[in-house]
Amino acid sequence: MRPLHESDFTADAEPLLNFDEAGFLSIQAGALALAPQIDAAIGAALAAGASNIHFLGTGGAAIVMRPAVQLLRLRSSFPVFDDPTAELLVSGSRNLTPGSIVVIPSQSGTTRESVEILELAHSRGATVVTLVGNRDTPLGQGGDHVLVNATTDATSSENYYLQGLLVALSVLRHRQEIDDYEALLSGLRTLPQELVNMKRIMEPRAVDYARALASRDYHILTAAGSAWPEACSYGMCVLEEMQWIRVRPVHASDFFHGTFELLEPGVSVVLLKGEDATRPLAERVERFVASIGGGLSVIDTRDFPSIGLSDDLRALLTPVILTTVLERVSAQLEVIRNHPLSTRRYFRRVSY
Repeated sequence: MRPLHESDFTADAEPLLNFDEAGFLSIQAGALALAPQIDAAIGAALAAGASNIHFLGTGGAAIVMRPAVQLLRLRSSFPVFDDPTAELLVSGSRNLTPGSIVVIPSQSGTTRESVEILELAHSRGATVVTLVGNRDTPLGQGGDHVLVNATTDATSSENYYLQGLLVALSVLRHRQEIDDYEALLSGLRTLPQELVNMKRIMEPRAVDYARALASRDYHILTAAGSAWPEACSYGMCVLEEMQWIRVRPVHASDFFHGTFELLEPGVSVVLLKGEDATRPLAERVERFVASIGGGLSVIDTRDFPSIGLSDDLRALLTPVILTTVLERVSAQLEVIRNHPLSTRRYFRRVSY
């Protein structure tokens, strides 16, 4: 595929379905603008002797922190934890100490388990960094360092993937485990518009993906590396929660340990492919499903080229690219199924 040029995306391009472009650009630019505050908070905690870092979100907000966890486990010797928050609340952890940095993302700022983990972290003497959409909330008021960027359901995943990445890069920078921090941040400046460009590339294809998802009531959703958290997030938060579609997320590493026995012609497999070192795991799944005639849908970040993003940045941004193009599928899916993404049976509607 040829490189993109600015002329490929004109000011008079057709508007995207149910998409607020100006709002999206503002939100993602707002996420990136938090870099200095995030770096100052992480730097201060490390200078004070922090001994580990915990990413303790709830539900989808926890999932979108996983690429940051993966990055630190790959490139840093600094201990990093991402225990399920609700489980940690009942079982505890000896690793949550006065030397801990605790990162809590929550769009609403009111999620019950996240508020409870904030209180537990403070009782242990940990330093708490909250990433919220509203300062006038328990998490917006309760963090030692509060980072605020108002967002929406349709734009929150990119926002929190980016903030998690900024946290991880800051840890690497202050521990001298990365030498291109400034270059990476500089390269991110064009990202919001790059993501809109990718949405435009996806738009004509999105209806076909949405029809494939709408035509069956069960899907296997698989990925590897930093694409895997997005497979979990899209499966749980969009297909299950927002569309009531049954989905089985399975890591590509585990695909051949049980799941592949469910395959036969017509069984839907949705494969997300990224650009990091784990890409061969996804390609192995792709070859196998194609060989037995399964219903394969592939969304590959390489199909969404960019103008100014380096290869290193694109690898780091795999989940951001995937979530931004999958949002176009979601926009089509709610129309095709006549099922608004805001419809819920139980979430924040009944006591649980």
